[in-house]
Order: sequence, then C-alpha cells, then structure tokens
Amino acid sequence: MSKNNKGKKGKKKKKDPIEEKAHIARMAKAMWERGQSELCEVRGSVIHGRGVYATQDIEEETQVIEYLGEFIDKEESERRANVQSEHAEATGDAAVYIFTLNDDWDIDGDVPWNPARLINHSCDPNCEAWIDEDQIFIYAIKDIWEGEELTFDYGFDIECYEDHPCLCGSENCVGYIVSREQWDQLEELKVQKAQEEASTA
Repeated sequence: MSKNNKGKKGKKKKKDPIEEKAHIARMAKAMWERGQSELCEVRGSVIHGRGVYATQDIEEETQVIEYLGEFIDKEESERRANVQSEHAEATGDAAVYIFTLNDDWDIDGDVPWNPARLINHSCDPNCEAWIDEDQIFIYAIKDIWEGEELTFDYGFDIECYEDHPCLCGSENCVGYIVSREQWDQLEELKVQKAQEEASTA
C-alpha cells in the first residue's frame, strides 16, 4: 500500500534576510560604480539646477558615460510620462529622464546611480546619446575642454514646446527644448503667436 502524499509539497528554502540585504547592497554598489566616469562630475549648473562637467579634456567621439536606469515597456513609459507631466504642472519641475531604447522598451533614468540623467539640454550640444543594443552611452560629438558643461539635445517633440523653455544660453538657442528637426516649424509657431498677440494688444 502506497503512502498518500496528497497535499504535501516540497518546502521552499527560506531566504536569509541578512544575505538578501547584503545582495541588494552589492547590486546597488555595482550599479553605482557602473554609473561613474572619470571623465566627468556633477556640480551646480549655469543652465539649470545641477549639471555634469568634464574633469579633463575629452576628444570628439569619446564614450563619456553610460546612461543607466530601469527598463520599462511602452505602456509603463506612457504612464510615468503622464505622472511627470502632472508633477511638472503642479511644481514647475519639468525633469524628464525617460529615454527611448527601441520599439518595445525605454529606460527610465530617474535613479540615484545614474549621474548622466543630470546632463542638461543645449541647442548647441557637445554630446549625443548613442544606443548600443540594450545600452545607452553618452558620446562627445566635438572636443570638450576640462571644466566645460556636458550637454546634449533632448529632442523633445514640438507638440508641448511652451512647457519646455530652454536656458542653454548658446548663440543659436531657439528658446525652447525642441528637436533640431523641428526648428523650422518652431519658428513658424513663434511668428504665428507673435502676430496673434499683436492683433489682440
């Protein structure tokens, strides 16, 4: 007569909470180290809040730093973007750290181990984001001098351009954080707005 083992299941090994905390701490340390670069550092920015500055001369086409964060699908990305938009309306803080990776995934760089999230926008940038499979790296697109602030083009869509004024201070600043491909369209909108304001004055 065989034993009836109905209802008996193999016991799962209980996780040691101390070891689990130690593992999380090791992972956090590894991510923090991965996010650092000897080529740059974070400090107060003349453009906006904090920025990232070159700690030495950087040659064109040099990989400066990796843009790290949490992988999220497009649905979650849209949800977080809407939350950020509502937060921006309420507080005036328009920080956006979500980066398009591919057709299915984005990277939300709003994590403390990602100093690259603090690189500011410029209409005349000295860096560019390059995608390499499932990673995003910031590369120099011109020679950068020690002490110079790192910048790249955020490439925001023109649809909500008035929500994103640009303070980059470059000679060719267009006044708003809009992708270069839409600058002509932006100029048309600015002229149209000026005419509307003049007609109602």
